[in-house]
Amino acid sequence: MLFQDVFQFFTIWDAIESGLYFVIVGYYFLIFAYFLLIRYRTSKKYYWLFFSLLFLFLAAGRVFFIIYYFFAPELEGLISDVALVELLMIQYRLATFSTWMGIACLMGVFGILIFPPITEATKVDAKNDFKQKMKSFLQKKNVRIFLRMVLIAIPIIVAILALTLSDSLLMDPDFADRYSIGDPGLILIFGYPAGRAVLNFILLPLFVAIIPFLFINLAIRTFGVLRRSYALNAIGFFIYFLGRILQGIFDSLGLPHVNAIMPPLLILLSLLIIVIANNYEQLR
Repeated sequence: MLFQDVFQFFTIWDAIESGLYFVIVGYYFLIFAYFLLIRYRTSKKYYWLFFSLLFLFLAAGRVFFIIYYFFAPELEGLISDVALVELLMIQYRLATFSTWMGIACLMGVFGILIFPPITEATKVDAKNDFKQKMKSFLQKKNVRIFLRMVLIAIPIIVAILALTLSDSLLMDPDFADRYSIGDPGLILIFGYPAGRAVLNFILLPLFVAIIPFLFINLAIRTFGVLRRSYALNAIGFFIYFLGRILQGIFDSLGLPHVNAIMPPLLILLSLLIIVIANNYEQLR
């Protein structure tokens, strides 16, 4: 077997998959640097700051996941099973924390798009009905800042919970069979860790699914270059989330050859589209 002199469990598909994800991490850092040093430095708009930090946290999260899936398991037999499982759980917690911090940055972008600066908000007539009063209320600067802060704070709270939740809510059930760690007292939902189920199948879709549709809505309401920028952003984020979803599906179906190639290539394609989308002009 290839790599057998160095790795115990590393297959050719693992090599391909990890290699592609290393490329993705490199692209994450390049996009982070571009949005921070080119877009944010010249415009001083928080939109670009949040956009840049999004890719920095995604890069950090992916590095921790690479260690978790590919390299940490190779320590089996070199350290005790208890120490190995502790290392794996630390990597998973840090990866999940970084991912949710990235989602917090994405919510910062979302907040700026739905609650633009007051000078850019649409003027409303001071009529004495509830709808107009609500529009007038939402146009207050302090209200808009508060709502943006709430959108950002919720994912940060989830990220902190990912660091503090019990192992019984997050540990992979296979660890109990593979490693000699005793009964970890796992809390499962249909054989899946309850904490992971809530994070991955409930909270994550609630926060990220709306982003492509928001850009679609903005594309419909705008014209020209700005419309193309919004539309490409929608396509890019849709492909990105599709790649993340397919990664879990193919892994559960036991298709390592497909899982090693298709999801990372979709993510790479999405990053290319997102960069092109945000090269049209700075969003206002």
